[in-house]
Amino acid sequence: MLNELFLVLVLLQIKHWYIDFVNQSEEEVKGKGIYGNLAGIGHSFKHGLATFVILTFFVQDFVVCVALGILDFVIHYHTDWIKMRFGNRDITTKQFWAQLGLDQLVHSLTYVFIMWMLL
Repeated sequence: MLNELFLVLVLLQIKHWYIDFVNQSEEEVKGKGIYGNLAGIGHSFKHGLATFVILTFFVQDFVVCVALGILDFVIHYHTDWIKMRFGNRDITTKQFWAQLGLDQLVHSLTYVFIMWMLL
């Protein structure tokens, strides 16, 4: 079971990299700072959906997969919104990089929490 949980965590991290850094559109980036914007919601929905899909390969309880996918969506959406709404956007500042790192830490800790829920 521990090996499977480790694999799930690795897949969630790869999913996160792909959706956040490869697949994200400029419209999604702009929309994340406007609460309720469909592009921003769509970005986080991709995260929740991908989490759900990954979990279905390892977790037999469909409801658990749905619930954890929704949890990822909700946390991802609000984390991104807070960063875009209140964060520093000047990449030349130390504050920007600290806030980006905090954003990524919250996303990673979300995946750790999901693993804990699966134990």
